[in-house]
Amino acid sequence: MTDTATYATWNENGVDRQALWRPENGSQPPRRIVVIDDTFTADSAFRLASQGSSMLWRGDFNNARQLLNALARRVDQHRNKKGPHASPQEAFNLYRLAQSQRARLLNSVLIELDENFHIALRRAPDVKEACLAALGTIAGPILLPLHTLQGIIGSFEWRTKGVAIAALHERIHVHYGVFSPLRGEYIELIAQAPLPPASVAVDVGTGSGVLAAVLAQRGIAKIIATDLDERALACARENITRLELEQQVEVRRADLFPDGQYGLIVCNPPWLPARPTSNIEHAIYDPDSQMLTGYLNGLAEHLAPQGEGWLVLSDLAEHLGLRPADFLENAIKQAGLQILGRLSAKPRHPKALDESDPLHQARKAEVTTLWRLGKAN
Repeated sequence: MTDTATYATWNENGVDRQALWRPENGSQPPRRIVVIDDTFTADSAFRLASQGSSMLWRGDFNNARQLLNALARRVDQHRNKKGPHASPQEAFNLYRLAQSQRARLLNSVLIELDENFHIALRRAPDVKEACLAALGTIAGPILLPLHTLQGIIGSFEWRTKGVAIAALHERIHVHYGVFSPLRGEYIELIAQAPLPPASVAVDVGTGSGVLAAVLAQRGIAKIIATDLDERALACARENITRLELEQQVEVRRADLFPDGQYGLIVCNPPWLPARPTSNIEHAIYDPDSQMLTGYLNGLAEHLAPQGEGWLVLSDLAEHLGLRPADFLENAIKQAGLQILGRLSAKPRHPKALDESDPLHQARKAEVTTLWRLGKAN
């Protein structure tokens, strides 16, 4: 079998070294890795990171966390010096650029873990269980950005604790790399919308499986939950099993629709038409609205007579100038569909109230809508 693993290489104390490189954003291994320790200052680290170098940490683990926090403060101070934006779209583009630059700089601090995910640093935590859950087994040492490792640790804590879902009166446990259903308004819309007469429903792009679980709790006899992402499929299956819904919900790998026609087809696509830069961003950004239009254009073919398609979508993209105001209604009409009704909700997440957020004006105006769609007469 051909070895397709990617490796990062560096020289340490005159010895050439290498370790596995498996970044979430698909980036290439660092071209230059400098070995640093507790004697290195945050200013020096910021200069190296700004010049494109990565830094392999060999000091105290807690000091590495402090260095990362200091880097984050410097990045944010630099970003906050920028002046006002001319338009919501420009604000969004600058926000995305700033987020990308921030991630690049913070990902420059690296930690080495051995094949058992042990970190040979003072005061290093035991991260084996969290790394196994996120990455699976590995065949040798691996380099991870400390920022990524912190995300893995935090994700494992959330996976263990779970996210409380009011509509279910249960918790959903989310795997690393799968979008967490922290925003409850879209789930509540699914829980409140009047059900069509459907014995079988489809949840397109199920992610954690939360919407499939809500539909099952509402009494639909059979739900097919589809996704293409392997992490999402594993996560959904685990949640459905934990909730004892296996007799109602089948999790299936499929690109949007399974074969056949169904009385209810639900889809909560990514809300913003932009390019994702990491796996988890595929749940937020939909390049050129591909999933949205794919769902709309295939919906009529897969709807049973009198069936409904439920599209749950925020209008944040319209407020940011990323889509024309009439884009969605035109796309619905062109797909041979009609609007049967709609339910809407205002967001309650903290960013909608944060006036310091560069996208605050758009977030404040945002509305999330469940569009009830049927075949055009």
